[in-house]
Amino acid sequence: MKVFKSIFSFYINSSIHVALAVFAMSWITLLKYRLPYDENSLYFVFFATITAYNFVKYFGLAKFHHRSLTNELKIIQLFSAFAFVLMCYFLFQLNSKVWWLLCVLAPITFLYAVPFVPKRLLFDNQQNLRQIGGVKVYIIALVWSFVTVLIPLLNFELGIDSEVIISLVQRFVLVIVLMLPFEIRDLQYDNLKLATIPQKIGIKKTKIIGVLLLFVFCFLELLKPETSSNPILSTLILISLTLLSLLFASKKQTKYYSSFWVESIPVFWLLALLLFA
Repeated sequence: MKVFKSIFSFYINSSIHVALAVFAMSWITLLKYRLPYDENSLYFVFFATITAYNFVKYFGLAKFHHRSLTNELKIIQLFSAFAFVLMCYFLFQLNSKVWWLLCVLAPITFLYAVPFVPKRLLFDNQQNLRQIGGVKVYIIALVWSFVTVLIPLLNFELGIDSEVIISLVQRFVLVIVLMLPFEIRDLQYDNLKLATIPQKIGIKKTKIIGVLLLFVFCFLELLKPETSSNPILSTLILISLTLLSLLFASKKQTKYYSSFWVESIPVFWLLALLLFA
């Protein structure tokens, strides 16, 4: 049991699980647009997510506490380096349109972790995008939506039309809702100057906002030219799981409520699409 707990802890802390969620959303985009499985774009997204998330999470620790890192964090550093190498390999398999998109997304990810913002805008000395009050959830949602919608499509050289824009907005809305349980969980830890959604309007109103955003998601789905019943069924599963995860979210969550179960929802969405196809 102890070995299993260690493996599971590494699985969560090394960002493999969140990378799997991003991978699932990217594959869903291919399925929605009836495109074949594209290992280059999907594997790039997977390893890029591991690299980016571990960079954001452990940048400060690696910089200031390198000698005192725990064994798990040292292993995560090595694993992240391995993921970075694989990310670079798959990066060179992608077409130029994806590269142009990454020229925008990469600096955002870098500045999300690395200090650069004037201290007067922040509550501490971190000076990065992550610490600017009220913007964290929107930056993450923006990056997730661009990565999971545009990278798979651009690698097939598809143009950006009205349906793609609807998909982008829809994905942006969904990621915000999926992040609300994390925001609620972190109420007891976050500095008030972060100005997260639950901090500004409270848990009850946050959940109401989340429900309204799910209605927006459903409305946008109706605007897309889907005619088969399979996307509708998978969307109902997605909405049901997301709604339940939001309604049962609280400040005193179990350890893996958000970091495992909520982040598993995109995987369940993918499985529903594959099973009912």
